[in-house]
Amino acid sequence: MKRLKILAIVGSFRKDSFNRQLALAAKEIIGDRADFEILEYEDVPFFNQDIEHPAPKAVQRVRNTVKSADGIWFFTPEYNHFFPGVLKNLIDWLSRSADDSEPQVLDGKPATISGISPGMSGTGIAQDHLVTLISFLNMDVMNNPRAAVPNAMQQLDSEGRLILSEDSYEFLGDQANSFLNFITKRMGLNDRA
Repeated sequence: MKRLKILAIVGSFRKDSFNRQLALAAKEIIGDRADFEILEYEDVPFFNQDIEHPAPKAVQRVRNTVKSADGIWFFTPEYNHFFPGVLKNLIDWLSRSADDSEPQVLDGKPATISGISPGMSGTGIAQDHLVTLISFLNMDVMNNPRAAVPNAMQQLDSEGRLILSEDSYEFLGDQANSFLNFITKRMGLNDRA
């Protein structure tokens, strides 16, 4: 049976960002039930139609990586009640077809969203904006459950590493199980979680 591939897209370039650490916690929860990779895209330039065709090598690389994934799991911070510009820039590139012979790579791709923030919102507002965008791009969005983890500063150890509370870890686990089932059902496979 085909091994599922989940691609995590983190909306922060900070090396030890809370959301990258949340993605790593999700990877731990997924374990050997699927391949789980975090997309590196710091080298993707600002979107500009003057350089769209042929696309820069970094854009070609991320398009191919997204295309090969069975599901996309976004991990977004919340900046001023919105998701970050680096994530919007990446999605702008991914929303464009490489050529007329195939649709853009996000079309029909299963997706889910999580986020963690120092404040009380847990990135819920940013997630709602992101759902609007990726739904417009015809991604197959799993809206429930979505993890919006608040109070990040209270879930760090003395070295700044994320140690999720029991409730946060359990909720992230529920989302992971649900997303695996969501993907497999859309692929016509048996439940795996």
